[in-house]
Amino acid sequence: MQNLTIAQTLTMSSLEIAELVDKRHDNVKRTIETLISKGVITSPQIEEKPTAGRPTTVYMFEGEQGKRDSIIVVAQLCPEFTARLVDRWQELEKLAGQPALPENYISALEALLESKKSEEALALVNKKQEEEIHCLQNLFQVGMTPVQFCKQLNGVNIMGVNLFLAERNFLYDGQKEENKPYEWRVKAYARDKYFTEKTVTVNTEKGKKQFYEVILLKEGAKWLYRHYLKGELPMKKGWNGQFTHDKYAQVA
Repeated sequence: MQNLTIAQTLTMSSLEIAELVDKRHDNVKRTIETLISKGVITSPQIEEKPTAGRPTTVYMFEGEQGKRDSIIVVAQLCPEFTARLVDRWQELEKLAGQPALPENYISALEALLESKKSEEALALVNKKQEEEIHCLQNLFQVGMTPVQFCKQLNGVNIMGVNLFLAERNFLYDGQKEENKPYEWRVKAYARDKYFTEKTVTVNTEKGKKQFYEVILLKEGAKWLYRHYLKGELPMKKGWNGQFTHDKYAQVA
């Protein structure tokens, strides 16, 4: 074990941690950098020390904060060696005439537990996103309208889908006359991002008439599906409360 200079502020290096837990120094440094990036520990000071004839970047843990952070590092690297690190800090504190505070060890383990909880929560979020992507791959087809997409979602009242999008400022009624069917158009900021438009020409008694059809884009499908899972789309009164979809639904 390396000899440390005992000063008023106690210090421990990443090199000594590597020796205490029988790990390579580069592995110890990677663990430290990962915990720093996650905000679990604070960034310790960096020094250059000669090792095997070459300068090596070393992390220096100082004082009570350094003690706490180094315990978290060791608990992450190799839990069975955590007691060895605690013993070393107590040894340093005894030599320096400073009392050992067991609550620091408890705080370190609590911080590690919170880190593990955060990792598990992130894993759940990633899993949910993967499931959403899988569902969208089954549901979304190029060229479909918002209503056609929502026909595949259990419980959605498709008669209210375009009105719902208009209330959210995605669509607007292109005709101004009362008591006439809606002529839905896409608002400028949503066009080519969430929705686009297709020009359709139909024959009528008065001749050919041109109108626009709202076409759903993939980002719009994501937006609709996420609001569906939150129960925020217009739903049928007899809806059974189940958020399901039919990947085999025929698109009208």
